[in-house]
Amino acid sequence: MKKIILFASGSGTNVENIITFFKNKATDVDFLVLVNNPEAKVIEKARKTAVPVVIFDRNMLNDGSVEKVLLDFNPDLIVLAGFLWKFPARLVTIFKDKIINIHPALLPKYGGKGMYGQFVHQAVLDNKETETGITIHYVNENYDEGHVIFQATTSVADCTSVGQIAKAVQNLEYKHFPEVIESLLKKS
Repeated sequence: MKKIILFASGSGTNVENIITFFKNKATDVDFLVLVNNPEAKVIEKARKTAVPVVIFDRNMLNDGSVEKVLLDFNPDLIVLAGFLWKFPARLVTIFKDKIINIHPALLPKYGGKGMYGQFVHQAVLDNKETETGITIHYVNENYDEGHVIFQATTSVADCTSVGQIAKAVQNLEYKHFPEVIESLLKKS
């Protein structure tokens, strides 16, 4: 059995999509969701799929509590799916090449601290980009600078709003993120 830990901070649409993808394939995957926002919608979505949830705060991330949860679960892969905090360097070292993130742009464009979600899409719109996309990458000690695993592009030439760009990017996320995770699990 493969084990995946999903980290999230918000609505959890990618978390829900990933869990559903593997459950629909009847793939033997054990999930655990870690959430840093006790009000996040991802909590309800995970519980609806019978996936356990651990809610933590910044102190727990830094005092070894989250590290203990990770070590006890012994994941094959740690997936940051809308997780907004910088991942601690100690955990990056312990779980080298086992932590991945999805970014809603074609890195290295529009990456770095504070560049997530609507902020990225607004920058794409403001700069009149004709295409954008997603980047799935390994996590290192810097925001959005880890080795790129996969990128996919979409045209946004006809998009006139942040919402339209977000929808185009979400379509790529929903299609490709679970597939890339599955591919990485097969290699582990």
